[in-house]
Amino acid sequence: MKERDQMCTVTLDGNSIDVPFNTTVLELFKDHYEESEFKSKIAALLNNRLYGLTTPIRANYNIVSVTRNDRMGMTVYRRSVSLLLREAVNRLYPGARVIIGQSIQDGYFFNITEYAEGVSKAMIENIEEEMRRMVEEDLPFKVESHFVDDVTKHLREEGSEAKANLLQIHWWPQVRLVKCGGTVDLFHDPYVPSTGYCKLFAVAPYWPGMVLRFPAQDKDVIPGKIGQLPTLFNTYMESRQWNQMLGVENLGQLNGAVLNGEVEHIIKVAEGLHEKKIASIADTIAGRQPDIGLVIIAGPSSSGKTTFSKRLAVQLMVNGIRPKTLEMDNFFVERDQTPRDEKGDFDFESIDAIDIELFNDVLVKLMEGQTALTPIFDFKKGGKVPQDKWIPMKLEKDEVLIIEGIHGLNERLTQNVLGHRKYKIFVSALTQLCIDDHNRIYTSDTRLIRRIIRDRNFRGYSASQTIMRWPSVRKGEMKHIFPFQEKADVMFNSALVYEPGVLKTVCERALLEVNPEDPAFAEAFRLLRFFRLVMPISKANIPPNSIMREFLGKSSFRY
Repeated sequence: MKERDQMCTVTLDGNSIDVPFNTTVLELFKDHYEESEFKSKIAALLNNRLYGLTTPIRANYNIVSVTRNDRMGMTVYRRSVSLLLREAVNRLYPGARVIIGQSIQDGYFFNITEYAEGVSKAMIENIEEEMRRMVEEDLPFKVESHFVDDVTKHLREEGSEAKANLLQIHWWPQVRLVKCGGTVDLFHDPYVPSTGYCKLFAVAPYWPGMVLRFPAQDKDVIPGKIGQLPTLFNTYMESRQWNQMLGVENLGQLNGAVLNGEVEHIIKVAEGLHEKKIASIADTIAGRQPDIGLVIIAGPSSSGKTTFSKRLAVQLMVNGIRPKTLEMDNFFVERDQTPRDEKGDFDFESIDAIDIELFNDVLVKLMEGQTALTPIFDFKKGGKVPQDKWIPMKLEKDEVLIIEGIHGLNERLTQNVLGHRKYKIFVSALTQLCIDDHNRIYTSDTRLIRRIIRDRNFRGYSASQTIMRWPSVRKGEMKHIFPFQEKADVMFNSALVYEPGVLKTVCERALLEVNPEDPAFAEAFRLLRFFRLVMPISKANIPPNSIMREFLGKSSFRY
C-alpha cells in the first residue's frame, strides 16, 4: 500500500476525521474551515506539542488550531516576521550584520552593527517597504534537514560562529534549517507557512537601531507611535556591555565557556558585577542623606526582589545606614472591602486592595521621626487585628525604611510622602543573553523557569500548576507593574549571564514530570526544546548570597 493511501485518524475541534497519511496540517485546515476562519490559523498543537502548518500528519493526533491571538501563536508570528526583516535587510544591504536585541514595548529592538552612527530613517523606510513587497510575494518559509557537519562548516565560513557553536552539543546527525528567500537560520521553533501570513507589522526608528513592532494578540492594528523608555533601554544596554566584557553574548559562547572550563570565572565576574551595581545604588542613597527616608523596591514575579533587598541592606549598612523594613501585606483592606476582578473573584493584586490612606499615614509619621502604630493583618480572618495589638515603629536618624511590593512605583501608594524623601528601584530579570544574533531568549521565560523551580522547591507546587498560573501572573504584571517602570530612579537587572545552564540542571526534571495529556504540557514541551540548546552548569559554584539562591536554595539569607 502506498503511504498516501494509508489513513490516519485525527481529532479536530472534537471531531474525528480520517485523513490520508502525509496530509499536511495546512491541507487539513483548508478542507475543514471556512476561508475566513482558515486564514486565521498560523500553527497547531499536535498531541499538545506546537508545530507549523506544513507538518505532515503521520500518526493519529489530537489537533488544536493556534491563531495569532493565542500566546503561542504570537511567538510563532513574531519569529516569522523577524526572519522576514532579516531577508529584507539582506536584499537591500548585502553583508550587513543584523542583531536582535531586547523587547521594547510591542516589538523587538534590532541593530545593524555596520552603522555606528545609527540606522537612518531612510534605511528603516526602505526595509519596511521591502518587507511589504515580500508579503505580497508570499514567499514560503521552507524547513529542510541537512547534515550537521555540512551546516557547521557553512556557518563558520560565513562568520556565524554563534550558530555553529550551538551545534557543538547537537547530537543528531542532521539539523533542521529554515529558509526565507536567501536568508537561512537554524530551526528552533515553528514558523508560519509563508510571508503572506506576515501582514501586520511596522518598523520604527529607535536609536541606534529600530524596533520591529507587532500587533497585540487581540488587535489587528499597530497602535500609534512607540514611546521612549530611556531608563529601561539604558539598563538593557548596560547589561549587554557586561555580557560583551565577559565574552558571553549568546548561548553558543556560554556553551563554549562550559566546555572550555571557563564558566567558574564567568560566574565570579557576573556575581561581582551584581555586587558592584548594588553597592553603587547604596552609595547613591547614602549620598542623598538625610533626604532619603524611604527606599521602594518593585518588580515582577521571580525577579529576585527579596534577595536584592537583603543585599542592598548589607551595602547600606556598609555606608552607616541601618535599614528597617515595613511589610505591605499588613496593610490590606478588610476582606469585605477588597475589590473584585471581572470574574467576581477577590483581586488582591489591585492597588485598592491596600489601605492606602492608612499606609500613607504611617509613612508620613515615620518620615517625620514620629512613632507610628503599624497594623497586623490576620489572613485567616481576612482583616486587621485589634489596634491595641499593633506594633509601634520609629525611624532613627541613621535608619531608612525599605518597602517591597508590586505597586511600589505607583505614585498613589506613597502619595503623601514628598518626592525627595523617596528612592524608587525597579528590579527585573532583563535577559540580555540571546540564543544567537537573531533569536531571543524571552525575559519572561527566565522568570517563569525561576518560578517553576522556586514553587517546586519551597511552595509545594508542581511545574504544571505554576505554568497554568503564569498567564494570570503576567496579566497582573502588565496592569500593575510594567506601566510604572519608568518612574524608577534606577533599574537593577537581576538576570545572570550563566543562569540558563544552572536552571537547566534543576528545571528539566520538573518539566519532564508534566504529563503529555496535561494542558500545561505544551508550554513544558516548549521550554524543554529550549533547554536542548543549553549546556548544564553545576549550581555548586554559585555563591550563597547570589540571587539564584532565592530559587535554588542554600542561600545565606533567611526568607
